[in-house]
Amino acid sequence: MSEKQLRLPVEDEIFIRELFGDFDSNKKVIESTLNINIVLREDELVLIGEEKSLSIARCLINELFKIRKEGESLNSQKISYVMNLVLEGNNSEINKLLGEAILINHKGKPIKPKTIGQKSYISVIEKKDLAFGIGPAGTGKTYLAVAMAVKALKEQRINRIVLTRPAVEAGESLGFLPGDLKDKVDPYLRPLYDSLFDLLGQEKYLKYMERGVIEVAPLAYMRGRTLNNSFVILDEAQNTTKEQMKMFVTRLGIGSKAVITGDITQIDLPRGKFSGLKNAIQVLSDIEEIGFCYLSDKDVVRHQLVQKIIKAYDKFEKEKN
Repeated sequence: MSEKQLRLPVEDEIFIRELFGDFDSNKKVIESTLNINIVLREDELVLIGEEKSLSIARCLINELFKIRKEGESLNSQKISYVMNLVLEGNNSEINKLLGEAILINHKGKPIKPKTIGQKSYISVIEKKDLAFGIGPAGTGKTYLAVAMAVKALKEQRINRIVLTRPAVEAGESLGFLPGDLKDKVDPYLRPLYDSLFDLLGQEKYLKYMERGVIEVAPLAYMRGRTLNNSFVILDEAQNTTKEQMKMFVTRLGIGSKAVITGDITQIDLPRGKFSGLKNAIQVLSDIEEIGFCYLSDKDVVRHQLVQKIIKAYDKFEKEKN
């Protein structure tokens, strides 16, 4: 088929700069994926390629321009994600990414879901008393749950945020680690601290921690408690036992909401121990007030290489089984 040209007028310099990327990195990905050439001539983009490819490229650039017009910056991850949606014919889904921010962090940055899966995850958290976010590393499960907790606290819908995770992972035993209990468990809880610090900033973070408004603790500390008017998050839930999971989900008190996150492909429990997260999926899936959201490699928002790594491991595991 003969090549054709498509001319698109573009006067937004920031849009062009972000669309092309550093050293034309984004432009090269678009060109290789859609099998087209993109040339910038004064105030217009000239696209060269077959008619079908040009039609897809026009749609992609229009959708990216809409996103940029809403104040969203364009990076390689976002451009690739939107391009995949366009290629799959899911253009209508892209508008779901243009909603309001969950909250504004201490640096003035709006925190928003970056994928359709993340948007669904936020919706489940909003609608259900107990929400499960299940998916691979890098899909924003923990960070978005903490963001929703901070939002609920700011809106005074809860009085306290409680963040917890199993204290022992990757086969390490606390008894053999140096230091007091705080020294031993802090490394396991560090990702939760990091999320809070990023969302709140140092001053508010320290103030809330000192006042007990925010509590970060090992899962064992939840036993025997009733958590009222709280937003409770259990992270790394794949490393709970069945008994620990049952203990946690029965801590929920009046006016409280809970989110449980985990990746069932990264279970570090000793041989012979069944994951409490896997068990909960089997036992609790029919309860109306409980929601489940399954994220995939498409929702990974870290380096694009992470997405490829997750796909490779998934493929290997499927072939092995």
